[in-house]
Amino acid sequence: MRKRIEVVADVLETNEAAAQENRRLLDQAGVVAINVLSAPGSGKTALLEKTIPALKPRPCTVLVGDLQTSRDAERLAAVTSQVVQINTGGGCHLSAEEVAEGLKRLKLERASVLFIENVGNMVCPVSFDLGEHARVALLSVPEGDDKVAKYPSLFQSADVILLTKTDLLSVLEFRVQLVRDDLARINTRAPLIELSTKTGAGMDQWLAWLSTRIDGIGV
Repeated sequence: MRKRIEVVADVLETNEAAAQENRRLLDQAGVVAINVLSAPGSGKTALLEKTIPALKPRPCTVLVGDLQTSRDAERLAAVTSQVVQINTGGGCHLSAEEVAEGLKRLKLERASVLFIENVGNMVCPVSFDLGEHARVALLSVPEGDDKVAKYPSLFQSADVILLTKTDLLSVLEFRVQLVRDDLARINTRAPLIELSTKTGAGMDQWLAWLSTRIDGIGV
């Protein structure tokens, strides 16, 4: 006798339903959500430390995803009063369900921008919509200039790509043109912005893009 096989609903379908609900709640509250993705150590937290104060008077809030600790959230608490840490344990990415739980702990009526600092990973987070309105992908100079070709899915889904830690270009072998050439083959709509949170180079360009995007979404 053939056994009946119980089929579990696709995890991505479940995540998509939660993401749509997150986006509905954010739209209702008038909050624009920005999903920030990269490998560990690319400078996501440092970027937000500089970005959030520069966006004033827009009130910003942050959901921080990490496997363990609240260290990044503690750093960001210095620049915004609304920060929620989400520890995934062994999870290599944030899910829409985890973001939904995080949203319950925020006062969305007091925010206009939500940054979601995703778990540091160049593969897993890409497939999971969290309800965001835009995606930002970071690539840091110390990671090497071959990462766009090796991990194309991260950069294909991005609305803007930030080349971070450019103050190290003078001491590390890194071919910016190779990155541009690789991006030209997989994502021609997302601008590449070179910046350094240490020196401030490129921050004006990033903030201009971000402000235009936020105002353009206009939820």
